[in-house]
Amino acid sequence: MLQDDSIELLTLADFPNCPEVIEDGDSFVANAEKKAIEVARYTSCHALADDSGLVIDALNGAPGIYSARYAGEGATDKANLDKVLAQLAALGNNVRTARFQCVISLASPAGETESYNGTIEGHISITPQGNNGFGYDPIFIPQGHNITFAQMDGEQKDTMSHRGRALQAFSNGFKPEK
Repeated sequence: MLQDDSIELLTLADFPNCPEVIEDGDSFVANAEKKAIEVARYTSCHALADDSGLVIDALNGAPGIYSARYAGEGATDKANLDKVLAQLAALGNNVRTARFQCVISLASPAGETESYNGTIEGHISITPQGNNGFGYDPIFIPQGHNITFAQMDGEQKDTMSHRGRALQAFSNGFKPEK
């Protein structure tokens, strides 16, 4: 999606001393913008960063921006999944609607930003299913499907994922300077 002869794409591997950015914002947008701005300032290049997570209606939007560390700092994917499933089971209702959200932000070294969103609606399964993917993929069933992201192959998931949708929005809206 980002193939353009006028753009040279670099990764953090090209800047091995770039400091890690602490995600302490109160939204996906705030975290994505913070990461993009700090990397852009450090590298003196435009920077692209994202933040994403699972938003579950019955849990008032949790795990949300805390998706990667929902069961605590350094928690495993399994621990995060187990916590979500236990909380939903304790509620005892069948409302399991959820969505994956992703925000991709582009920042200039001067700190100007543009952000692009991607969302995929779905619901949470009763038990984990599938071995592909990572994170919450084994419990997220996208709307219109009857299998989890973890039961899909990478190509099938990529055609509908929140990150892919945010990247497509960026690709459609970004116009490189000539």
